[in-house]
Amino acid sequence: MAKGHKDKVAVITGAANGIGQAFAKRLAEDGVHVAIVDVVDGKATVKMVEAAGRQALAVNCDVSSEASVTAMATEVQGKFGHVDIVVNCAGIFPQKNFPEMTFADWRKVLSVNLDGTFLVTAAFVPGMRARKWGRVVNMASSTLGSVVTGFAHYVASKGGIVGFTRALATDLAPDGVTVNAIAPGLTRSPGTLVREPRPGFKTMDDEFASVAQMQAIKRVEVPEDLVGAVSFLTSDDAAFMTGQTLNVDGGRVRS
Repeated sequence: MAKGHKDKVAVITGAANGIGQAFAKRLAEDGVHVAIVDVVDGKATVKMVEAAGRQALAVNCDVSSEASVTAMATEVQGKFGHVDIVVNCAGIFPQKNFPEMTFADWRKVLSVNLDGTFLVTAAFVPGMRARKWGRVVNMASSTLGSVVTGFAHYVASKGGIVGFTRALATDLAPDGVTVNAIAPGLTRSPGTLVREPRPGFKTMDDEFASVAQMQAIKRVEVPEDLVGAVSFLTSDDAAFMTGQTLNVDGGRVRS
């Protein structure tokens, strides 16, 4: 088990299911109390966290709205008093080819994926700086290092997250706060299972299988494949690691 997790408090966005839920479960098992932030009901994740013996709070929040994030932060701090860890996992990934993409399509993805990462981080960083300890983990994507059509807005948002991670790491290092990112590959989760497959694939299972064959480890990625990375990056063991993007994609991106 990584060091320094006991009785820390984490805010995890997009934690009602999928990757965010897997993160919440693992950090709770590591000894972390968890605020589950999502636009849908987070009760199932609350039960997982409490089953691990940790305190949990589910808060409904639209991370693209400054007012909603401010209200969420007030509720979380009212429950726990402070926050040590922020994991920005909320994100959307609609598919649309660029010739058909509207500015509204573009702004919706950027507002959730990139603006949401900024707003949630900004809400809790002042407290981390004051206590001289904090961990921020953002979700990037292996699509930055591979060719994917129909996701220009999504890939742009994830590129912004990588840049934000690097820049913020520089700004916060003097105050004992590290900022890193995890870049997963195509992960089998509730969010990806309901997505329409890309052109050339009949089903999402076909697309999962195709991507797995591009990886060094030739099986479909699942949320549990990512939990070790978030456990490490939020621990004392990662105190000398900041500004980095960790590819956890089965070796699809190898350079």
